Amino acid sequence: MRGIGQVASSKWQVARGEWRMVSAGTTRWAMLGILLLIPVALVAQESIPVPRITVGVDSARTPQEVSTSLQILALLTLLSVAPSILLMMTAFTRIVIVLSFLKSALGTPNIPPTPVLVGLSLFLTFYVMSPTLEQINREALQPYMKKQISFEQALARAEKPVRQFMLRQTYTEDLNLFLRMRKQPAPRTPDEVPLTILIPAFILSELKTAFLIGFYIYIPFLVIDLVVASILLSMGMMMLPPVVVSMPAKLLVFTLANGWSVLAQALVQGFR
Repeated sequence: MRGIGQVASSKWQVARGEWRMVSAGTTRWAMLGILLLIPVALVAQESIPVPRITVGVDSARTPQEVSTSLQILALLTLLSVAPSILLMMTAFTRIVIVLSFLKSALGTPNIPPTPVLVGLSLFLTFYVMSPTLEQINREALQPYMKKQISFEQALARAEKPVRQFMLRQTYTEDLNLFLRMRKQPAPRTPDEVPLTILIPAFILSELKTAFLIGFYIYIPFLVIDLVVASILLSMGMMMLPPVVVSMPAKLLVFTLANGWSVLAQALVQGFR
C-alpha cells in the first residue's frame, strides 16, 4: 500500500509540473499577443480620431431666427404625418378595407398575411392613381423641374388633379354634412370647395363604400357557413365545429370563381 501511494504521489507531481509548464507557456503567448496589439491600437487611435459632439440650445436673437425655427418644426411635423395624409387622399383606404373584409369573411385571420394585403393595396392604389399621377407629373412636376413655374404654382397645379379625383368619389351628402357643421354656404363650383372640407368628406365616402362592398363580400360566405352548419346538424355531428368544414369549402369556391381577379377588377372599376 505504501508503494502504491508513492507511485501515485510521483505521478501527481509529474502531472503538476506539466500543468505548470503549459500554464506558463499560455501566459507567455497571451502576453506576446497583448504586446503585439498595443501598436495596432496606437495606430488606430492616431488614424481615426474620436469626434466630439456638443449639443446646445441657444435663444433666438431676432424674429427671423424664431420664424426659421418654427418653419423647421412645422416641416418636421409635416414629414412625420405626410405618408398617412397622402394615403388618405388616394384609393388606398377603400382597397385595404375591402381586402381586410375578404380575409375576415374567408375565416382565415392570418392568411394572407397583413404585409401581403398592404402591398397588394399599395400596388392597386398606384394602378388606380396612375392617371392622376401622370397628370401631376406632366402639368406640375416637369414644368417646375425645368424652372418654368414657381413652387407655389406647381403646388396649385398638383392640387387640381387630386381634387378632381376626390370629388368624383365623394358623396354629395358628405360634403353637405361638413359644410353644415361649419355653417358655410355651398360653393358655386367644385373648385371652390376647401380641402379642409373635401378631404374628410372623401374619407367618409370611402369608408361608406368600402363597408358596402364588404357587406356584399360577406353574403356568399355567410350562405356557405349556414349550409355547412345545417348539414352537420342534420347528420348529428354537433361536436364538429362548422368552421372546420366551411373554411375549405369557402376557399374552394373562392378559388374556382377566380375571386382575386374578380375582386381586383371590381375595385379598380369602382373608381370613377
